[in-house]
Amino acid sequence: MSNSSEFLWYIPNDVKAGHRGDSAVENHNSLGTLTSHARALEEHGWKGALIGTGWGRPDTFTVAASLAARTTTFEPLIAIRPGYWRPANFASAAATLDHLTGGRVRINIVSGKDNLSAYGDSEGDQAHRYARTKEFMRLVRRLWTEDNVTFAGENFRVAESTVVPRIQVRGDRRHPKFYFGGASQAAERAAATEADVQLFWGEPLDGVRERIARLKALSRELDRDLPPLEFGLRITTLVRDTTEQAWADAEAKVAEMARSKGVGWHDHQRALAVGQQRLLDLHERGDVLDDNLYTAPGKFGGGGAGTTWLVGSAEDVARSLRKYQNLGITHFVLSDTPYLSEIKRQGDQLLPLLRG
Repeated sequence: MSNSSEFLWYIPNDVKAGHRGDSAVENHNSLGTLTSHARALEEHGWKGALIGTGWGRPDTFTVAASLAARTTTFEPLIAIRPGYWRPANFASAAATLDHLTGGRVRINIVSGKDNLSAYGDSEGDQAHRYARTKEFMRLVRRLWTEDNVTFAGENFRVAESTVVPRIQVRGDRRHPKFYFGGASQAAERAAATEADVQLFWGEPLDGVRERIARLKALSRELDRDLPPLEFGLRITTLVRDTTEQAWADAEAKVAEMARSKGVGWHDHQRALAVGQQRLLDLHERGDVLDDNLYTAPGKFGGGGAGTTWLVGSAEDVARSLRKYQNLGITHFVLSDTPYLSEIKRQGDQLLPLLRG
């Protein structure tokens, strides 16, 4: 696999213990526990981690800043929502954290449904939601790269705005990258024009191939004026010492999900987005697609990255991830539970095979 590929993990950032089968330990969401995850990521070869967001979770930016302060190389991929943040407030906060950490900030823009009224936000239809997201990304990027920005859009406006401290250019990195998900037409048009990295859920290879081709075509059609869109994969990777042990453990996990009706797993199913529905429909094609993409979790409450799993030995899973890389995926956000022990196992067993 290309050395240009980057490998991140996932920190759930949830007040409830036992997220997706994680160990339900005391103080699971304390700064000490989360710091142990971030430091383990540094020690076992990971670039950083996506930190989950949503109303009813601890504030993601605060968690990311706290973990960045306790680490030296860990790069938080901070999930944020337009509407929860105003563009200039966010641009300033992110620029400050990027300055303090020496350029370790990454941003995941989330436009899916949330409890908007709880924090005083409101949205129109899907077209309005993604139009606002496009405007947010465009304005924040300008605030990071230009001085004295004046902007009057449909949703946001600023006048003579200069964010300080300025984002320091580091090689070809002009500013923190915007990661973005979504599979609807409106979401893909937003990604094609404004995102830096399009994240896909764990779809089969044919689906990812099709979406990459469509997004590249959309970028040309919509006259994208940014560097070429990059692509990423957010997926569960269940790795064990042998293929047989991996499948035995995967089937046991799914059996427990069925018994408990998916408690602790279905955090992406409040309102099904197009991409989530695509994942949930996959099991109709079979419980195992491609070589080792396990779709059965989606029958019993698996949501988001918990809907489909790549299952097998480190060699099996590395082989499958290389096939995604051959399609053009260069950003990988992996996870399995228990999160801490799997950071170490997969960092030691899987990552060396992907970097070889």
